[in-house]
Amino acid sequence: MRVLLIGATGLIGSAVAARLRADGHAVTGIARRLDSLARRVPVDRWLLLDLRDLLRAEDWLPHLAGVEAVVNCAGVLQDSGRDSTGRVHDQAPSALWAACARAGVRRVIHFSAIGVDRGGLSAFSDSKARGDAALQASGLDWVILRPSVVVGPAAYGGSALFRGLASLPILPRIPEAGPIDVVQLDDVAETVSRLLEPAAASRVALELAGPERLTFGEVVAAYRHWLGWPPAREISVPRFVLGLGWRLGDLAGRLGWRPPVRSTGRREIVRGATGDPRAWIEATGIRPQALGAALAAAPASVQERWFARLYLLKPVAIGTFALFWLMTGLVSLGPGWAHAVSVMEMTVAAPFAELTVVAGALIDLVVGAAMLYRRTTKPALIAALGVSLLYLLLGSWLLPPLWADSLGPMMKVWPILALNLVCLAILDER
Repeated sequence: MRVLLIGATGLIGSAVAARLRADGHAVTGIARRLDSLARRVPVDRWLLLDLRDLLRAEDWLPHLAGVEAVVNCAGVLQDSGRDSTGRVHDQAPSALWAACARAGVRRVIHFSAIGVDRGGLSAFSDSKARGDAALQASGLDWVILRPSVVVGPAAYGGSALFRGLASLPILPRIPEAGPIDVVQLDDVAETVSRLLEPAAASRVALELAGPERLTFGEVVAAYRHWLGWPPAREISVPRFVLGLGWRLGDLAGRLGWRPPVRSTGRREIVRGATGDPRAWIEATGIRPQALGAALAAAPASVQERWFARLYLLKPVAIGTFALFWLMTGLVSLGPGWAHAVSVMEMTVAAPFAELTVVAGALIDLVVGAAMLYRRTTKPALIAALGVSLLYLLLGSWLLPPLWADSLGPMMKVWPILALNLVCLAILDER
């Protein structure tokens, strides 16, 4: 079949793309931009589209010519400068359903989320429920899939968070977290494959839930065992500390990052992610895998252990590095002004020395601030690398005595360069 796959670069979408291509389907993927991630996803061709702009049936119709099935895997956790739950989960899909009816698309498979039909706790679940209702009210041949927390070989969002928390020898206890029926990514992709068969179930909503009900801590413990580390010690932390973590996640979201630890994530964690898989099993014949069995089938590699350790260190490294650049600029313009000017006066006249210090401080401030904003993080890191090398070269040329300074200002550039390279190496989100 000719399949239009929306959200093809996501955790679920990329796995579905690989499975459908293996089945021989011709897959057209939709992505916001053709970056390195898109080049890794096996589709026949790409359409560069932003769902936030596709709010009318007429916006979708040109892309549905010849399409026999639509699979919608698009989803965002929380509203931010990069994401809109209302547009991605409700308005754009509703326009798509209308366009599919006009274009004669035979089959629509739509990914929602488990529990959204039981009452919304957030803009995420409310918008998902509205998108589901619009599809159910259409005359299309549809299936709605409501997966629990999806985990698998790839890691993003919640599945990455489990790995990161599993690396901690001391684990903060989340007493309010609800139970989870984790479901395997392979089972989810296989479900889509079987539902595209001509005799597959139709006009049903299926809960994709794993075969065992686990606590949040048990899921983390399973990953820690898989990664080869001894059981972690669980500790209780004050509620305000957890609240601070959620608020920091929201702040990161407003800066363009997509951490799973945000206020929406907290609400969904409290509700839990449980469901009844019997209708899913009956409709597809799939027997969902238990978490322990799935992990045991693919022993953890050293790459997995690296990722787990680096996942929580990544925001610390980038945040610390950005703070370093910001503080360098602020100190130069504040308490370190006189010293900075006196050092520069060893090479240039007084007025130019002050201008040089101001220019350097402003560069540091711009680099540090740009590092915090996701869209400009990579250019800022590259700029920081160039500025550090420039400081090193100019310092060696104009002020060679700095190499003999007891505080080692020139020697300290080398670990700064190393941290810069590490931040660039681990910058990718998925």
